[in-house]
Amino acid sequence: MFCRSRSTKLSRGRGVRISTCPAYSDSFRRNSPTAEFGPGIEIPLRPFPGTLGVARAQPGRYNAVPPGPFAGNLDNRELIEGTTLHVPVFVRGALVWTGDSHAAQGNGEVNLTAIETAFQEINVTITVDKTRKLEWPRIETESDWITMAFDEDLGKALDGAKSETAKLIAEQRNIAAEQAATSVPTRADCRVTQVVDIKKGVHCIVPKNPASTRPIPPRPIAETADYLVTTARGADLNKAMDEASWGMIELLQKGKSLSRLDAYSLASITMDCRIGEMIAPEKSVHCVVPKSLWVQR
Repeated sequence: MFCRSRSTKLSRGRGVRISTCPAYSDSFRRNSPTAEFGPGIEIPLRPFPGTLGVARAQPGRYNAVPPGPFAGNLDNRELIEGTTLHVPVFVRGALVWTGDSHAAQGNGEVNLTAIETAFQEINVTITVDKTRKLEWPRIETESDWITMAFDEDLGKALDGAKSETAKLIAEQRNIAAEQAATSVPTRADCRVTQVVDIKKGVHCIVPKNPASTRPIPPRPIAETADYLVTTARGADLNKAMDEASWGMIELLQKGKSLSRLDAYSLASITMDCRIGEMIAPEKSVHCVVPKSLWVQR
């Protein structure tokens, strides 16, 4: 097993490259690509560190739950083996820290529950990059950039993620941020990262290739052949997310005959909450759970 190294950028004239490679994920792949949630329900494993970041600028003791510009408790399921976290550096030596290992998690972790695990080992490649500055963390994958923002208010987190995405598009196309902002709704695939870490998270996925014509994945409003679907809309994104996610929990409970607790946990581990309308006064959230979780033996 090996780690692919990419790049990480940091602010104050410095950058850090953090390329992750959880060794424990190899045993997952070797033994089984899935975890059994319950009879007939199997969850694909996709290990990642829930927490990975650097020290804050201000000295002192802090609650480790809220993420921030220093990254930290991102709970972003895209931070898998071979990806790179770009983080601003605030203190000498960066002081990288990690933990909160997950074997799988949804987009929109809703009850502090993923498939919690512990990596026997995590190999991290760190590179200092002095070529550019960042204000907020980014994730780099083989094909995409992922911008992030966090706030107690999910609507403000979305605004922050859109702003960071506009900056990214401006860099890609060498255009003004104001002009880039107009293309965010058609270029960015924005998801709810989590709503449980005090500061809620939104991340937006943008192709690395500026000329890419890849469409944004659908935002369904009703059940499809592949997904269970719940949706909600409203001026308050927090309430829309609550309504859509609780709708999924009730759907799993009643439609799949799960207990309330099991439905809550399964939603948190597997649900993918996609932000639809993000410009109009009323925002929309579309939560999906793949039907492929239910298997016939």
